Amino acid sequence: MKFVISAAFQPPQHIIPIAQAADEAGYEAIASSDHAVYPEMLDTPYPYTDDGVRRYDETSQFPDPWVLAGALSSVTKRIRFTTNVYVLPMRNPFMAAKQVATAAALSNDRVTLTIGVGWSNLEFELVGQPFKRRGARADEMIEIMKKAWTGEWVTHEGEFYQFDRLKLTPPIPTEPIPIWVGGISDFALRRAARNDGWLSDLQTMEEIIACIDKVRGYRRDLGKDERFDVMASANDASGIDDYRRLGEGGVNHILTMPWAFYHGLTDDLAKKVDGTKRFAGEVIAKMS
Repeated sequence: MKFVISAAFQPPQHIIPIAQAADEAGYEAIASSDHAVYPEMLDTPYPYTDDGVRRYDETSQFPDPWVLAGALSSVTKRIRFTTNVYVLPMRNPFMAAKQVATAAALSNDRVTLTIGVGWSNLEFELVGQPFKRRGARADEMIEIMKKAWTGEWVTHEGEFYQFDRLKLTPPIPTEPIPIWVGGISDFALRRAARNDGWLSDLQTMEEIIACIDKVRGYRRDLGKDERFDVMASANDASGIDDYRRLGEGGVNHILTMPWAFYHGLTDDLAKKVDGTKRFAGEVIAKMS
């Protein structure tokens, strides 16, 4: 089992020392969240709570995940960088491919791209991208990005994008960039099955394992290996026995804020670093 620190809503100046502590303590990765703006009023409800209210507010911070990965790669040695999640269809596929490839180059290929298709119509409008059919567009964007990352001359003739021969100018990734998919809808699970991994929402262990079983089934239908990466955040998992149960169900990455087990959702940086180190000694070392 590998452990990933969620950097969601954290001030950028806190993330650097947390990442350095995690790098030394044996965590696998650090995951950053993604929103461009915070609309005061929504025209679509937040889909991951029963009442439609967001889990974050206007004070929550969302540094750009690829700028952050580049900065963190310069002060760490081994920890990987991923997203929770990167809202791919809010972007242009060429710029997204360039940003992710640059982060991969700066970090010596320590990048995993975890995507979602988003839920906020207003946010899509504000950045000039269509909200409708964003899932299908994301699928085509992944196809384009994979072509671009080869470093070869490529063309494309799709439903949303068409272009003649071009190359993504360096940097070109020297290793394949894994693509994981977040979400709990059937569309998201099928998209995860077509790619390299799946990211849960904040769910129960039972719900997570049920989703994994669905993805396995979809992979079988596609003729793919049933083994795939899973990064999960279980709201009822609190210790080694629970993490082992999740591992038996197919989870191989636990997404967590380790300091919360010792200090709650504190704003104190010293407590965040302390909790990161304590969790590594009390949980990660024992599971290893």
